Amino acid sequence: MSVHGLDHVQVAAPRAPGVEERARAFYTGLLGLEEIEKPASLRSKGGVWFSLGRGELHIGLDDGFRPALKAHPALEVTGLDELRIRLEAEGHVTSDAEEIPYARRFYISDPFGNRLEIIERMEVPW
Repeated sequence: MSVHGLDHVQVAAPRAPGVEERARAFYTGLLGLEEIEKPASLRSKGGVWFSLGRGELHIGLDDGFRPALKAHPALEVTGLDELRIRLEAEGHVTSDAEEIPYARRFYISDPFGNRLEIIERMEVPW
Protein backbone atom coordinates (compact mmCIF):
# COMPACT_ATOMS: atom_id res chain seq x y z
CA MET A 1 0.00 0.00 0.00
CA SER A 2 1.23 3.48 -0.81
CA VAL A 3 -0.16 6.95 -1.34
CA HIS A 4 0.75 8.24 -4.80
CA GLY A 5 -0.37 11.85 -4.57
CA LEU A 6 -3.39 14.07 -4.34
CA ASP A 7 -6.20 13.23 -6.78
CA HIS A 8 -8.46 16.22 -6.11
CA VAL A 9 -9.45 18.82 -3.59
CA GLN A 10 -12.97 20.12 -3.07
CA VAL A 11 -13.99 23.52 -1.84
CA ALA A 12 -17.57 24.44 -1.08
CA ALA A 13 -19.85 27.13 -2.41
CA PRO A 14 -23.39 28.09 -1.43
CA ARG A 15 -26.28 26.37 -3.16
CA ALA A 16 -27.70 29.46 -4.88
CA PRO A 17 -28.60 30.64 -8.38
CA GLY A 18 -25.61 31.62 -10.51
CA VAL A 19 -22.96 29.97 -8.34
CA GLU A 20 -21.55 27.75 -11.09
CA GLU A 21 -21.29 30.76 -13.42
CA ARG A 22 -19.45 32.76 -10.74
CA ALA A 23 -17.09 29.81 -10.20
CA ARG A 24 -16.41 29.56 -13.93
CA ALA A 25 -15.77 33.31 -14.22
CA PHE A 26 -13.20 33.17 -11.42
CA TYR A 27 -11.53 29.79 -11.84
CA THR A 28 -11.54 29.72 -15.66
CA GLY A 29 -11.82 33.39 -16.55
CA LEU A 30 -9.24 34.75 -14.10
CA LEU A 31 -7.12 31.78 -13.03
CA GLY A 32 -7.18 30.04 -16.41
CA LEU A 33 -8.24 26.60 -15.18
CA GLU A 34 -9.89 24.29 -17.70
CA GLU A 35 -13.36 23.09 -16.76
CA ILE A 36 -13.83 19.33 -16.92
CA GLU A 37 -17.09 17.46 -17.21
CA LYS A 38 -18.50 15.93 -14.05
CA PRO A 39 -19.52 12.28 -14.24
CA ALA A 40 -23.19 11.85 -15.16
CA SER A 41 -23.87 10.21 -11.79
CA LEU A 42 -22.87 13.44 -9.95
CA ARG A 43 -24.29 16.17 -12.20
CA SER A 44 -27.59 16.44 -10.33
CA LYS A 45 -25.70 17.62 -7.22
CA GLY A 46 -24.57 20.78 -9.01
CA GLY A 47 -21.15 22.34 -8.76
CA VAL A 48 -18.32 22.44 -11.25
CA TRP A 49 -14.94 20.71 -11.68
CA PHE A 50 -11.65 22.05 -13.01
CA SER A 51 -8.41 20.41 -14.12
CA LEU A 52 -5.19 21.10 -12.24
CA GLY A 53 -3.00 19.11 -14.61
CA ARG A 54 -2.52 15.83 -12.75
CA GLY A 55 -5.26 16.64 -10.23
CA GLU A 56 -8.61 18.34 -10.02
CA LEU A 57 -10.35 21.12 -8.12
CA HIS A 58 -14.03 20.47 -7.38
CA ILE A 59 -16.48 23.19 -6.36
CA GLY A 60 -19.28 21.47 -4.45
CA LEU A 61 -22.57 23.07 -3.45
CA ASP A 62 -23.43 23.08 0.24
CA ASP A 63 -26.79 24.04 1.77
CA GLY A 64 -25.05 24.95 5.06
CA PHE A 65 -22.14 26.71 3.36
CA ARG A 66 -19.51 28.54 5.39
CA PRO A 67 -16.33 29.68 3.63
CA ALA A 68 -13.02 28.05 4.54
CA LEU A 69 -11.03 30.91 6.06
CA LYS A 70 -7.95 28.93 7.15
CA ALA A 71 -7.93 25.56 5.35
CA HIS A 72 -7.10 26.07 1.68
CA PRO A 73 -5.80 24.56 -1.53
CA ALA A 74 -2.54 25.96 -2.87
CA LEU A 75 -2.49 26.42 -6.62
CA GLU A 76 0.98 26.25 -8.15
CA VAL A 77 1.48 28.75 -10.96
CA THR A 78 4.04 30.35 -13.21
CA GLY A 79 3.83 34.10 -13.69
CA LEU A 80 2.85 34.84 -10.08
CA ASP A 81 3.31 38.61 -10.37
CA GLU A 82 1.28 38.88 -13.58
CA LEU A 83 -1.54 36.83 -12.08
CA ARG A 84 -1.60 38.93 -8.93
CA ILE A 85 -1.79 42.14 -10.98
CA ARG A 86 -4.65 40.71 -13.07
CA LEU A 87 -6.60 39.58 -9.99
CA GLU A 88 -6.18 42.94 -8.26
CA ALA A 89 -7.16 44.81 -11.45
CA GLU A 90 -10.43 42.84 -11.36
CA GLY A 91 -11.06 44.00 -7.78
CA HIS A 92 -9.87 40.93 -5.88
CA VAL A 93 -7.94 41.61 -2.68
CA THR A 94 -4.68 39.70 -2.29
CA SER A 95 -2.52 39.44 0.80
CA ASP A 96 1.10 38.53 1.29
CA ALA A 97 1.87 35.10 2.68
CA GLU A 98 4.66 34.36 5.13
CA GLU A 99 7.99 33.64 3.46
CA ILE A 100 8.98 30.02 2.93
CA PRO A 101 12.14 28.71 1.25
CA TYR A 102 12.18 28.45 -2.54
CA ALA A 103 8.69 29.76 -3.15
CA ARG A 104 6.81 33.02 -3.61
CA ARG A 105 3.14 33.12 -2.73
CA PHE A 106 0.07 35.12 -1.79
CA TYR A 107 -3.47 34.53 -0.57
CA ILE A 108 -6.78 35.43 -2.19
CA SER A 109 -10.41 34.53 -1.56
CA ASP A 110 -12.55 32.97 -4.26
CA PRO A 111 -15.97 34.54 -4.98
CA PHE A 112 -17.45 32.54 -2.09
CA GLY A 113 -14.91 33.62 0.54
CA ASN A 114 -12.78 30.44 0.49
CA ARG A 115 -9.09 31.07 1.07
CA LEU A 116 -6.74 30.11 -1.76
CA GLU A 117 -2.97 30.17 -1.78
CA ILE A 118 -1.27 31.00 -5.06
CA ILE A 119 2.32 29.76 -5.10
CA GLU A 120 5.20 29.87 -7.55
CA ARG A 121 8.09 27.53 -6.82
CA MET A 122 11.62 28.76 -7.40
CA GLU A 123 14.51 26.61 -8.49
CA VAL A 124 16.08 24.74 -5.60
CA PRO A 125 19.87 25.25 -5.64
CA TRP A 126 20.78 21.58 -5.15
